[in-house]
Amino acid sequence: MKGFITDPHQIERESMRIIQGYLQLDWTEQELKIVERCIHTSGDPTLEPAIRIHPQAIEAGLEALKRGATVITDVEMVRAGIAKKQLAELGGVVECFLSDPQVAAQAAEWGITRSMAALRLNKERLKGSIVAIGNAPTALLEVLELAKDLQTRPALIVGIPVGFVGAKESKELLWEEHQEFPSITILGNRGGSPLAATCVNALIYLAVKREI
Repeated sequence: MKGFITDPHQIERESMRIIQGYLQLDWTEQELKIVERCIHTSGDPTLEPAIRIHPQAIEAGLEALKRGATVITDVEMVRAGIAKKQLAELGGVVECFLSDPQVAAQAAEWGITRSMAALRLNKERLKGSIVAIGNAPTALLEVLELAKDLQTRPALIVGIPVGFVGAKESKELLWEEHQEFPSITILGNRGGSPLAATCVNALIYLAVKREI
């Protein structure tokens, strides 16, 4: 179509060029891979000041991926967005336990959300994993509780739930009170499954291209 760029590689290059013109903060080269992709996914340059990347997050994430770590997601939408082919090259898989038949029944019995029950029922799978939360603030709260135990602590928490009930608060809890956990988050109400998947994918692409 006349006047439109149709080559996908050129589109991405031009997008990143435009995004770089908006950036105002000082990021490392690896952090930029995450920041740029978050802005690209959201179409929102004003997202930059809300992005938080723990000093150990990228190293922890890359080391975990190089070990073939599992990526665990709170909802299927995050799982669908993960770069599974590249993850498989590293020996990893992505899992979401929300549709497990026993989750709904157990959630009702415990009086908690299904996303919390899904993680609690599979807590032994969390150790050394990358957990990506893009939808449910309660799932992030559950991960923070489980991560207190070294036997159920993920290598990295990507906590980016979206919404107006608990999302902002759960991310503040992650960032302000749990600096012992390597994490990536976006403070405030913004977030969502595409952004959670984007952060994980940025790490996957870095891990595929380099050795730790």
